[in-house]
Amino acid sequence: MIKAVNITKSFGKLQVLKGIDINVKKGEIVSIVGTSGAGKTTFLQIIGTLMKADAGDIFINNVSLNKLNEKQLSKFRNQNIGFVFQFHHLLPEFTAIENVCIPAYIAKMNKNKAIKKAEKLFEYLKLEHRKNHKPAELSGGEQQRVAVARALINNPSVILADEPSGNLDTQNKQDLHKLFFLLREKYNQTFIIVTHNNQLAEMSDRIIRIEDGKQLIIEKS
Repeated sequence: MIKAVNITKSFGKLQVLKGIDINVKKGEIVSIVGTSGAGKTTFLQIIGTLMKADAGDIFINNVSLNKLNEKQLSKFRNQNIGFVFQFHHLLPEFTAIENVCIPAYIAKMNKNKAIKKAEKLFEYLKLEHRKNHKPAELSGGEQQRVAVARALINNPSVILADEPSGNLDTQNKQDLHKLFFLLREKYNQTFIIVTHNNQLAEMSDRIIRIEDGKQLIIEKS
């Protein structure tokens, strides 16, 4: 479902990615690991269309991202890619459910439909009693689950997660990791996760190790 072909990326004279290839199947949970500075987050951002590669191409559902202009890329990103970051990036002035609905509104989903869909996600994530609270009133684990709901609202082809549990305590880390696998069971959701967490990496279907941006070592967990 996702294919990266010979992805390279440099920042000035520093070449961060030196030819990365990857294939990810529908419903697969893949962890990307490696030392800090190896190029993991850069690669994830290129898959997510947040950054352009210097060379190579990304295909998602057989769509070549190189062939899309900026407007088409924005629409494609909104409809096909969900993001979960280490810091939740919830807008503080909006309630939890308003935050979750924002990507749906951008996709021009009917307001009542978006709210109903968000409410179903809140129910599934056991957050229905917190939907009208603002981010500052939520715990770290609750904020990150709201971020997961926001990532799911448009039924994305893939969720890209960058150190999603890096800012959580041990119990909330474990809960979030289990949640990803429950979402795979319920929605056949595909995940690509950049993580330093060995437990999460070992739970994944595959571990892809990036070393110095130039080599992919694929390990079976």
